[in-house]
Amino acid sequence: MDLHTVAEVISPARVGQWRPGDAWLGGGTALFGEPRPHLRRLLDLTTAGWPALTSRDDGLEIAATCTIAELAASGHDIAEKCCHAFLASFKIWNVATVGGNLCAALPAGPMIALGAALGGTVLLQGPGGERTVAVADFVTGEGTTVLREGELLRSMHLPASSLGARTAYRQGSLHAHGRSGVLVIGRAAGRGLVLTVTAATRRPYVLVFPEPPGAELLQVALTERIGPEAYVDDVHGLPAWRRHLTRLYAEQVRAELVA
Repeated sequence: MDLHTVAEVISPARVGQWRPGDAWLGGGTALFGEPRPHLRRLLDLTTAGWPALTSRDDGLEIAATCTIAELAASGHDIAEKCCHAFLASFKIWNVATVGGNLCAALPAGPMIALGAALGGTVLLQGPGGERTVAVADFVTGEGTTVLREGELLRSMHLPASSLGARTAYRQGSLHAHGRSGVLVIGRAAGRGLVLTVTAATRRPYVLVFPEPPGAELLQVALTERIGPEAYVDDVHGLPAWRRHLTRLYAEQVRAELVA
């Protein structure tokens, strides 16, 4: 999709250069996916020179400009699985960015699933300074986030403790190469379990169990935490189907990790 109203693409030296009519440009796979007649200028973040991946004692920092291909090659099994949830060609993998997927806030965004499931946080920078937000709270609905005017997502941090934890992953689509209709990730946390539901719902849902839950307790928690209105209704799956698959996958994940 050509953005005919854009008259300038610049390399931003600082966050304060943003003005109304601007958009931050990473890979562009989401930005160029639909008409955006209000845009006049693109601020190209790929020129910022941020390291794609930075390993630290406290975990992994993933730059907003890190591509899906770079993350998939990081050596973390659950990250690679989430990358495969894109069900996209190598062309997309080498252009689409982690930050772009988070900010697009699509229910099927697998980087949202990865960050929420591992207790990740995002660093946001804007005219008012920096702030850190949990990935699970960053996305508020279909296509909506907590980003304020002029803010950008600088990076996502995944804690070392979560990266080293046992995980279980289930993903379902209506057909082999379709967009994710359900994505459920479980993570062992001490004696307990953290279960994250995305793709089926309008925003991420994270269920924390301090002790190993039984099958009945899990289903009760899913019913209480995720109401019928939370499930997405579109061409990629009806709410009833998404709800059924969420419950099925959640039990499979529970059984795998609790066992």
